[in-house]
Amino acid sequence: MKNIFIKLLIISILASCNHTQESKNTNTQTDSLTMKTNEPTPEANFGTDANFLQKYDTTAIILANENAQIVVSPQFQGRVMTATAQGLAGQSTGWLNYELIKSGKLVPHINAYGGADRFWLGPEGGQYAIFFKKGETFDGANWQTPAPIDAEPFDLVSKDNNSVKMQKKMQLTNYAGTQFDLRVDRTIRLLGATEVSKLIDNELFTNIQFVAFQSENQIINTGKTAWTKETGLLSIWILGMFNASDNNTVVVPIVEGEDKTLGIKVNDDYFGKLSAEKLVVKEKAIFFKADSKLRSKIGVSALRSKDIMGSYNADKQLLTVVKFSYNPQDKDYINSQWKIQENPYSGDVSNSYNDDGNLGRVYELETSSPAKALKPNESISHIHSTFHFTGDAKTLDAIAQKLLGVGLEEINAALPK
Repeated sequence: MKNIFIKLLIISILASCNHTQESKNTNTQTDSLTMKTNEPTPEANFGTDANFLQKYDTTAIILANENAQIVVSPQFQGRVMTATAQGLAGQSTGWLNYELIKSGKLVPHINAYGGADRFWLGPEGGQYAIFFKKGETFDGANWQTPAPIDAEPFDLVSKDNNSVKMQKKMQLTNYAGTQFDLRVDRTIRLLGATEVSKLIDNELFTNIQFVAFQSENQIINTGKTAWTKETGLLSIWILGMFNASDNNTVVVPIVEGEDKTLGIKVNDDYFGKLSAEKLVVKEKAIFFKADSKLRSKIGVSALRSKDIMGSYNADKQLLTVVKFSYNPQDKDYINSQWKIQENPYSGDVSNSYNDDGNLGRVYELETSSPAKALKPNESISHIHSTFHFTGDAKTLDAIAQKLLGVGLEEINAALPK
């Protein structure tokens, strides 16, 4: 491992470059994020982003293992802000809302700072929503991200060369009037070749570079009252915000089978049904256009879900894979749609969101834990791991085949250009 102190000195002399971006979050129906970035350069590298973050975030922590590096921010709700597989001059994979971070101000409804792994809680909408107050209509004017997961810092517990541990005590009240007292324990780890080799064969390390990081998330009922399905439950919701491009395709492997047995293969009705130019559904996988040109979202249910999803950015030869904790025996997942629901525990396990480009060239890969009825001092946990691979196309193809069940040629050809 190279000396991290030397790396930080090098950051300050790197050429400045970043990209014009702003942020918008999944399922939001608000125009609160109207800040326009005033740092319009073509595209940020990791060194530029790390330097920027350390300037405006005194808590920013860099974890590094040779060229694989990430930035973790206790100030911005324990997020992994960005990552690189190629050292300080390499591409920065996380999407950042530069102007919002730079402003130091809070805006209404949501402070979407960005980040390649951020912590949220569900449900967002419905009769047990934590983003709406009791009796309010489900619309953008009333929608409000709870402050502990939106604007308040997490407490730093400990850090070492490969991990950062954080904690946050919270008190939330849902749409039904139920109060939740809880503690969030969140650990970010930079993963090395040993962990990655559990996914891919050793020979596939040839001619590629990678960065891999993992968030281990736990919520504990610290109150005196049990959480019940009748009064509302919570789930852990992890969202990764990444840079979109014209040739960027999300791939979600699914369980094969008939719809009458397993239900629909994909839910694409969040912001309106999608055309074949934006979404292609096959027996083994779903292909979703993540080009930041149409506000859209997809989700996969518990009966259809596997424990993995990903994307391929052909413009950058960047293969991203997200693997997460998932037990097929768990059936209760939060439904976050903005309405009173017939079945509030029939939500999706994994989602992908594509922004419309008005507020940023960004897309998301999201995963959720099941909802659990917790007695006092009981807990649930959710692990969300992100892997970025870049380099030789033949090797990337082999990795995609092994992990996602489809190769680069099929991914690239799945959706119209």
